[in-house]
Amino acid sequence: MGRLRILHETRYYYERPVRFGPQRLLIRPRDSHALRIVEASLRLYPPGGTRWSYDANGNCVCIFQPEGKSDAMRVASELVIDRYPAPLVPQRIENPDTLTPIVYSREDRATLEPFIAPVTDDPDAVLLRWLRGLQAHRDEPALAFLLRINELIHQQFEYRVREEEGVQTPVETLQKHSGACRDLAWLMVEGLRRLGYATLFATGYIHSPGSQIRGAGATHAWCEVFLPDLGWLEFDPTNGLAESPDLIRVAATRTPAQALPVSGAIIGDPGSARLHVSVDVRLIDEIDRAA
Repeated sequence: MGRLRILHETRYYYERPVRFGPQRLLIRPRDSHALRIVEASLRLYPPGGTRWSYDANGNCVCIFQPEGKSDAMRVASELVIDRYPAPLVPQRIENPDTLTPIVYSREDRATLEPFIAPVTDDPDAVLLRWLRGLQAHRDEPALAFLLRINELIHQQFEYRVREEEGVQTPVETLQKHSGACRDLAWLMVEGLRRLGYATLFATGYIHSPGSQIRGAGATHAWCEVFLPDLGWLEFDPTNGLAESPDLIRVAATRTPAQALPVSGAIIGDPGSARLHVSVDVRLIDEIDRAA
């Protein structure tokens, strides 16, 4: 358990001044049994009004409306949080719903259906052939299967920082055998959906206490899977982590496009544009010593 400070800054620079439409900011976690916000501040430029709400998935959203014209926009968030990690609990093997293929109750499935249906296409069955090679062992617990897939992606795919916007399709990631954290997470999300699992694309921050952690210094992405008895569990195929205290969830959505930290329209011709993003996550105290 620890107290973390998170500094997340996004800067846009434009060759010519522009006006701004509403900007959607997805940068604040929601308080829960696993995370408590101790302090939160938001510095915005140009000045403008803000309005907070929750989206359809229950994520905290800030709508920021900059005023006037400017050749730059800045969104700087500072958070101090207490993180309360929970150990990954083994499933009860006597519960047949914990074995593969996964079985959800009628009540759960009615809620989970949108997160089971795949979003992307696989016209040449590239993803399907990859999945067939990962078939679960007979009576393999679903949790053991998910841990195996998570580790396989971590070991067999090359992590690559990508400056380009957007997310590769799972087929592209399979063909390139590499990707950024968002690409590897999306591969796991869409692959598991085709096997009947309810999954979400999760985004947020990662604490990097060691040099082996990939994805530090920027926003991070991973996969959440719903299992009977255990609920939503976090799997980070970029680092081979599961239910790690180093993962700090800001939002979870059906698609990556819904999880952008900053999104919105500009009005006018900006000419050339530049984007700079920085994220710093560091431990500032142990909770048992924190005031």
